[in-house]
Amino acid sequence: MVDFLADNNLCGQAILRIVSRGNAIIAELLRLSDFIPAVFRLKDKSDQQKYGDIICDFSYFKGPEYYEGKLEAKPELQDLDEEFRENNIEILSRFYLAFESVHKYIVDLNRYLDDLHEGVYIQQTLETVLLNEDGKQLLCEALYLYGVMLLVIDQKIEGEVRERMLVSYYRYSAARSSGDSNLDDICKLLRSTGYSSQPGAKRPANYPESYFQRVPISATFTSMVIGRLRSDDIYNQVSAYPLPEHRSTALANQAAMLYVCLFFSPSILHTQQAKMREIVDKYFPDNWVISIYMGITVNLVEAWEPYKAAKTALNYTLDSANIKEQATRYAASMESLRPQVQQLLKEGFLREEIILDNIPKLLNCLRDCNVAIRWLMLHSAESAYDPNNKRLRQIKDQVLNDSKYKPKILFQLLLDTAQFEFTLKEMFKQMLSEKQIKWESYKKEGSERMTELAEVFSGVKPLTRVEKNENLQAWFREISKQIESLNYEDSTAAGRKTVQLIQALVEVQEFHQLESNLQVCQFLADTRKFLHQMIRTINIKEEVLITMQIVGDLSYAWQIIDSFTSIMQESIRVNPSMVTKLRATFLKLASALDLPLLRINQANSADLLSVSQFYSGELVSYVRKVLQIIPESMFTSLAKIIKLQIHDIMEVPTRLDKDKLKDYAQLTARYEVAKLTHDISIFTEGILMMKTTLVGIIKVDPKQLLEDGIRKELVKRVAYALHKGLIFNPKAKPSELMPKLKEMGATMDGFYRSFEYIQDYVSIYGLKIWQEEVSRIVNYNVEQECNSFLRTKIQDWQSVHQSTHIPIPKFPSVDESATFIGRLCREILRITDPKVTCYIDQMNTWYDLKSHQEVTNNRLFSEIQNTLGTFGLNGLDRLLCFMIVRELQNFLTILQKTILKDKAVVEVFRTLQGAVSPVQGIVANASKVYSSAVAKSQKIWGTYLEAIMKVGQMQILRQQIANELNYSCKFDSKHLAAALENLNKSLLADIEAHYQDPSLPYPKEDNTLLYDITAYLEAAGIHNPLNKIYITTKRLPYFPIINFLFIIAQLPKLQYNKNQGDFPPISSLWRKLMCPVIFLMSSEQYCEDMDEDFHLKIRVFCRMFFHCRHFVSM
Repeated sequence: MVDFLADNNLCGQAILRIVSRGNAIIAELLRLSDFIPAVFRLKDKSDQQKYGDIICDFSYFKGPEYYEGKLEAKPELQDLDEEFRENNIEILSRFYLAFESVHKYIVDLNRYLDDLHEGVYIQQTLETVLLNEDGKQLLCEALYLYGVMLLVIDQKIEGEVRERMLVSYYRYSAARSSGDSNLDDICKLLRSTGYSSQPGAKRPANYPESYFQRVPISATFTSMVIGRLRSDDIYNQVSAYPLPEHRSTALANQAAMLYVCLFFSPSILHTQQAKMREIVDKYFPDNWVISIYMGITVNLVEAWEPYKAAKTALNYTLDSANIKEQATRYAASMESLRPQVQQLLKEGFLREEIILDNIPKLLNCLRDCNVAIRWLMLHSAESAYDPNNKRLRQIKDQVLNDSKYKPKILFQLLLDTAQFEFTLKEMFKQMLSEKQIKWESYKKEGSERMTELAEVFSGVKPLTRVEKNENLQAWFREISKQIESLNYEDSTAAGRKTVQLIQALVEVQEFHQLESNLQVCQFLADTRKFLHQMIRTINIKEEVLITMQIVGDLSYAWQIIDSFTSIMQESIRVNPSMVTKLRATFLKLASALDLPLLRINQANSADLLSVSQFYSGELVSYVRKVLQIIPESMFTSLAKIIKLQIHDIMEVPTRLDKDKLKDYAQLTARYEVAKLTHDISIFTEGILMMKTTLVGIIKVDPKQLLEDGIRKELVKRVAYALHKGLIFNPKAKPSELMPKLKEMGATMDGFYRSFEYIQDYVSIYGLKIWQEEVSRIVNYNVEQECNSFLRTKIQDWQSVHQSTHIPIPKFPSVDESATFIGRLCREILRITDPKVTCYIDQMNTWYDLKSHQEVTNNRLFSEIQNTLGTFGLNGLDRLLCFMIVRELQNFLTILQKTILKDKAVVEVFRTLQGAVSPVQGIVANASKVYSSAVAKSQKIWGTYLEAIMKVGQMQILRQQIANELNYSCKFDSKHLAAALENLNKSLLADIEAHYQDPSLPYPKEDNTLLYDITAYLEAAGIHNPLNKIYITTKRLPYFPIINFLFIIAQLPKLQYNKNQGDFPPISSLWRKLMCPVIFLMSSEQYCEDMDEDFHLKIRVFCRMFFHCRHFVSM
């Protein structure tokens, strides 16, 4: 008969692909559950107010016209809706594909069952497939996985959230216009069930059976699958657990499958007491907490509460006497097993001969340990008991009391068992790999011993007091040939024959009275020893490893292991070498990956890599979480060291009088520093003791793990310090800006010094890590702050600065700014506000308009440089760019929707433009013409002035930042500064030469040189903010006229102050106002089409500007 899973067996391959896809879908659902956009939960009032009209549940489908009409009636809602679509369509599409995959899965399964029924697969029916071992497993898994998918969706993605996401996808995608779209069916399947995973939430009626029946499945198929699961050991697990008291553990995976599949046939749960009693007696006589898939735990007491037959059948299991019996049994088991395992783990105890002689005993010990750990972990898990359910609380309390549950002792047994299992496996694998070589070696030694004895009895080879005996000579030669003829491939026959040969050697020693000759006796003893070794070696079989793999399964603890994290971390903190034992535990936990990956691998599915990466990544993240206690402890010690160095230990001068030597010795403080430094070294040594380990498909390097942990702790502490240290009170007089920057600078210097101190003791590149992580923190916070200016936001999972392994923490905002960089920027803008301060260009200083006291100066930017470094100033500069763009956009909105829409004002502009034309001439009666135009347009200048002052203020700040960056670059990296300046000049010269002669080279479109060099130039301050293009617009009518009128309208308000020194009377005043105007005119909004008309307008503006001076002087 053809193998059911053979490539040419279409029936087997079809169901294998379905099951493989089922495992991949569950992995995708679990992966996506961590990326649900928070806005779809609508938990915050702000979210409800902002997005309540654009995020709808399935009530939308009752009247889509009503909801769409509400949006169309309000342009601001339409704009918000479009922005929301741009930001979320990608993740919505990913969720929809996952939901669609669930629906397609059950549709494909039903089609496969129909094909079986209709005879599409030759000689295959549902009955014949269920008779096949692989077919039976796959059909049971197919139904079970569908149930798990539905449960996972309801547990991880709330019903309301699902509905809102599906409605949003429906509105934003083209799916509704697609003829073959099955969106309606998906919505029917995944509409809200009313279930909530929150503790104390009421369970919906007929849940989950009504949910499971939304897509009908063949009742015959369901019944036959449940029948097989009830009666058969479909995975042949019982052979790995020979003891009857271990049967429920042996069938635990099958019991989980049966639990899920019973919801497809709820009548069994409700009314069929005989079947339920049979199920409980077989699968749940001593347990009521089960793991259904990758550590998702279920308490049968709660799950079967609404079902009469199931609840009744479970009553015996939940009888307090039975609970006490089980809890007491496992408590006694744990007490007896701990010393056994610790004895086995003693150095040098587990040797090859011990293992070969005691394989059954060692496996029994391993079974007992794993069974005890499984029962105690599951039945004491917090997640398995709802604290609001009185009966569950009583059962849990009884379990904890009767088992004398102590999590530390259970954890220690888990550690020891994992270490014992790992050691045994590794030794057994080595013995298995060397099995044939050793067997052949023993055979050769035994044969040679017999040949030598034959020669001894021939009389040729002299041996003390051995007479010639031809019979013995012939007999030993024959034994040698018999040993030589043993065949490794036929292990059964070889083993039987070896036993006979051993018996023959015992008999020959007795019958021929050879005991008197010690040399002969020794030869015979050695040969028997080699033959015994051959029997031992031939008994090294892979089945033992398979049994260990089955027995050592820890998939049930995939989630509840997290409850032991604090115990693990405390153990590591006390004894860093504990990491080596934890390595074995993590590897044991990695065995859980076999469950979802088995079928995917058998099907040669392309999903193998992504699913492996997901589960491996989850496990590695947990490993990182546990081991993070080492960097945390290191930084705690480090903080104490820095405190001692700064506050207690005096700096020793280069020359010191011997009389003062004792004063500077400070032995107690220095001893404390040495002790703390030693502790740091011990922590480092502890994590490095864990060898490079393959966790799933991800290789975990302890050195990299340590470095990532240090980075993570550094990021956490620095980010928190920046968040707490840069919060300003806008009402404070004077501003808190400079004091807080100085304080923050001292804090950052403390971090830097501590990192510099630690690097040699932990063997890392401190300066490199410091610069990389601080720049990442600043850039991420700038990115988050700039999100408020972007229509399409950059989500955390899209950010190049955010990391899964070394996450930058997000803190709740304390004002209108999202991050510390926003607070810093807005505080600078507040204290340099042109309405309350005056900026003196020659002194690079801002003065208060009323008190004439200095507010701040260019030293502010030096302080920011000292505190946040170059990346901080760069980030501030980038944020100012976004603010300028926002102001310019607002400015254009005012210009286009207010000024240019006012017919009277536009008529003034048109009249003035006619009056000043042609540009070659002098305007007649200039004073009257200008005065009249200014008077008629007076009402528009308030908002216009405010926009220009804001942009001008930010441009001045950008210039100061550029100056500071350029200065520090020339001071700290003069070679880099010189190289950048020369490269910039040469590029500009080449580009200018190209425009004069197009045959000369110019960077092509795919050449990123100009973009790359721009980033370097801006970081080094080698750029002019006034020349930057911020936005592009269509050509604006009357723009030169408007700017001209604006200037002459504002000039009378300016007055020259002689007390400010011998500055040119007009330059500082005009520069203050003219910078933004010149900037606006030079930006691309006015440079798109540099035709004759453009140049004409510039000439008109220049002529007006000339007359403007005359007008002011009058």
